[in-house]
Amino acid sequence: MKIPEEISARHVLTVTVDNEAGILAKIAGLFTARGYNIDSLTVADISENHAISRITIVTNGPEPVIDQIRAQLERLVPVHKVTDLTEAGPHVERELALVKVAGKGDARVEALRIAELFRANVVDTTTSSFVFAITGAPDKIDSFIALMRELGLVEVGRSGIVGMIRGADTI
Repeated sequence: MKIPEEISARHVLTVTVDNEAGILAKIAGLFTARGYNIDSLTVADISENHAISRITIVTNGPEPVIDQIRAQLERLVPVHKVTDLTEAGPHVERELALVKVAGKGDARVEALRIAELFRANVVDTTTSSFVFAITGAPDKIDSFIALMRELGLVEVGRSGIVGMIRGADTI
Protein backbone atom coordinates (compact mmCIF):
# COMPACT_ATOMS: atom_id res chain seq x y z
CA MET A 1 0.00 0.00 0.00
CA LYS A 2 1.33 3.43 -1.00
CA ILE A 3 1.36 6.08 1.72
CA PRO A 4 -0.16 9.30 0.36
CA GLU A 5 2.17 12.28 0.19
CA GLU A 6 1.17 15.25 2.26
CA ILE A 7 -0.22 18.15 0.30
CA SER A 8 2.07 21.15 0.11
CA ALA A 9 0.29 24.48 0.37
CA ARG A 10 1.40 28.07 -0.04
CA HIS A 11 1.42 30.14 3.16
CA VAL A 12 1.95 33.85 3.79
CA LEU A 13 3.56 34.43 7.20
CA THR A 14 4.00 37.82 8.85
CA VAL A 15 6.63 38.12 11.55
CA THR A 16 6.84 41.17 13.82
CA VAL A 17 10.39 41.60 15.15
CA ASP A 18 12.69 44.00 16.93
CA ASN A 19 14.51 46.03 14.32
CA GLU A 20 18.01 44.86 15.17
CA ALA A 21 21.06 43.84 13.20
CA GLY A 22 21.15 40.18 12.22
CA ILE A 23 17.48 39.28 12.65
CA LEU A 24 16.94 38.73 8.93
CA ALA A 25 20.03 36.50 8.82
CA LYS A 26 18.67 34.47 11.77
CA ILE A 27 15.35 33.95 10.03
CA ALA A 28 16.94 33.08 6.68
CA GLY A 29 19.32 30.73 8.50
CA LEU A 30 16.40 28.98 10.18
CA PHE A 31 14.88 28.25 6.76
CA THR A 32 18.21 27.25 5.20
CA ALA A 33 19.29 24.93 8.02
CA ARG A 34 16.06 22.94 7.76
CA GLY A 35 15.83 22.92 3.96
CA TYR A 36 12.71 25.10 3.78
CA ASN A 37 12.24 27.33 0.76
CA ILE A 38 11.37 31.01 0.83
CA ASP A 39 9.36 32.04 -2.25
CA SER A 40 9.15 35.72 -1.29
CA LEU A 41 10.61 37.83 1.50
CA THR A 42 9.93 41.49 2.30
CA VAL A 43 10.96 43.60 5.29
CA ALA A 44 9.69 47.00 6.38
CA ASP A 45 10.15 49.24 9.40
CA ILE A 46 6.64 49.70 10.89
CA SER A 47 7.15 51.86 13.98
CA GLU A 48 7.67 55.58 14.35
CA ASN A 49 10.83 55.12 16.43
CA HIS A 50 12.24 52.46 14.03
CA ALA A 51 12.24 49.80 16.76
CA ILE A 52 9.89 47.25 15.12
CA SER A 53 9.91 45.69 11.66
CA ARG A 54 7.48 43.43 9.85
CA ILE A 55 8.80 40.58 7.75
CA THR A 56 6.48 38.90 5.25
CA ILE A 57 7.54 35.43 4.14
CA VAL A 58 5.85 33.31 1.48
CA THR A 59 6.69 29.63 1.74
CA ASN A 60 5.28 26.24 0.77
CA GLY A 61 4.90 23.02 2.70
CA PRO A 62 2.54 20.52 4.25
CA GLU A 63 0.73 21.63 7.42
CA PRO A 64 3.15 19.92 9.85
CA VAL A 65 6.11 21.71 8.24
CA ILE A 66 4.33 25.08 8.32
CA ASP A 67 3.47 24.49 11.99
CA GLN A 68 7.13 23.69 12.67
CA ILE A 69 8.28 26.85 10.86
CA ARG A 70 5.89 28.98 12.92
CA ALA A 71 7.01 27.37 16.18
CA GLN A 72 10.69 27.84 15.36
CA LEU A 73 10.17 31.47 14.35
CA GLU A 74 8.30 32.16 17.61
CA ARG A 75 11.29 30.82 19.59
CA LEU A 76 13.70 33.37 18.13
CA VAL A 77 14.40 36.02 20.77
CA PRO A 78 13.65 39.25 18.86
CA VAL A 79 10.38 37.85 17.41
CA HIS A 80 7.22 39.36 18.90
CA LYS A 81 4.53 37.62 16.86
CA VAL A 82 4.11 35.19 13.96
CA THR A 83 0.85 35.15 12.02
CA ASP A 84 -0.10 32.82 9.17
CA LEU A 85 -2.32 35.04 7.01
CA THR A 86 -3.36 32.00 5.00
CA GLU A 87 -4.93 30.45 8.09
CA ALA A 88 -6.07 33.74 9.67
CA GLY A 89 -8.80 34.15 7.07
CA PRO A 90 -9.49 36.57 4.25
CA HIS A 91 -6.47 38.72 3.54
CA VAL A 92 -5.10 41.01 0.87
CA GLU A 93 -1.81 40.35 -0.91
CA ARG A 94 -0.04 42.81 -3.16
CA GLU A 95 3.26 43.03 -4.98
CA LEU A 96 5.02 45.66 -7.05
CA ALA A 97 6.89 44.88 -10.25
CA LEU A 98 8.91 46.95 -12.68
CA VAL A 99 8.72 45.46 -16.17
CA LYS A 100 10.93 46.64 -19.05
CA VAL A 101 9.67 45.98 -22.58
CA ALA A 102 11.57 46.87 -25.76
CA GLY A 103 9.88 47.13 -29.11
CA LYS A 104 8.85 49.30 -31.99
CA GLY A 105 5.76 49.71 -34.12
CA ASP A 106 2.81 47.41 -33.45
CA ALA A 107 4.51 45.64 -30.53
CA ARG A 108 4.97 49.01 -28.81
CA VAL A 109 1.33 49.96 -29.32
CA GLU A 110 0.16 46.56 -28.08
CA ALA A 111 2.37 46.78 -24.98
CA LEU A 112 0.78 50.14 -24.12
CA ARG A 113 -2.72 48.76 -24.71
CA ILE A 114 -2.13 45.76 -22.46
CA ALA A 115 -0.52 47.95 -19.81
CA GLU A 116 -3.64 50.12 -19.76
CA LEU A 117 -5.86 47.04 -19.32
CA PHE A 118 -3.72 45.91 -16.37
CA ARG A 119 -3.55 49.45 -14.94
CA ALA A 120 0.22 49.44 -15.22
CA ASN A 121 1.87 52.86 -15.26
CA VAL A 122 4.64 53.94 -17.59
CA VAL A 123 7.46 55.14 -15.31
CA ASP A 124 10.17 55.46 -17.96
CA THR A 125 10.12 55.62 -21.72
CA THR A 126 12.55 55.90 -24.61
CA THR A 127 11.93 55.61 -28.33
CA SER A 128 12.59 51.87 -28.11
CA SER A 129 11.44 50.79 -24.64
CA PHE A 130 9.09 51.26 -21.71
CA VAL A 131 9.40 50.53 -18.02
CA PHE A 132 6.01 49.75 -16.51
CA ALA A 133 5.17 49.76 -12.79
CA ILE A 134 2.39 47.36 -11.90
CA THR A 135 0.91 46.50 -8.52
CA GLY A 136 -1.54 43.80 -7.65
CA ALA A 137 -1.97 40.21 -6.67
CA PRO A 138 0.91 37.94 -7.73
CA ASP A 139 -1.33 36.19 -10.32
CA LYS A 140 -2.07 39.52 -12.01
CA ILE A 141 1.62 40.35 -12.23
CA ASP A 142 2.43 36.85 -13.55
CA SER A 143 -0.21 37.30 -16.29
CA PHE A 144 1.10 40.73 -17.25
CA ILE A 145 4.67 39.44 -17.49
CA ALA A 146 3.55 36.45 -19.61
CA LEU A 147 1.85 38.78 -22.11
CA MET A 148 4.86 41.12 -22.22
CA ARG A 149 7.17 38.18 -23.01
CA GLU A 150 5.53 37.98 -26.43
CA LEU A 151 6.05 41.71 -27.00
CA GLY A 152 9.73 42.11 -26.13
CA LEU A 153 10.18 41.62 -22.38
CA VAL A 154 13.71 42.63 -21.41
CA GLU A 155 13.82 42.68 -17.62
CA VAL A 156 11.63 42.21 -14.52
CA GLY A 157 12.15 43.35 -10.93
CA ARG A 158 9.65 42.26 -8.27
CA SER A 159 9.30 43.59 -4.74
CA GLY A 160 7.94 40.49 -3.05
CA ILE A 161 4.55 40.03 -1.45
CA VAL A 162 3.09 42.03 1.40
CA GLY A 163 -0.21 41.09 3.00
CA MET A 164 -2.77 42.14 5.60
CA ILE A 165 -5.90 40.68 7.11
CA ARG A 166 -9.07 42.17 5.59
CA GLY A 167 -11.36 44.34 7.67
CA ALA A 168 -10.71 46.14 10.92
CA ASP A 169 -8.80 43.26 12.56
CA THR A 170 -5.05 43.58 12.95
CA ILE A 171 -2.30 41.08 13.55
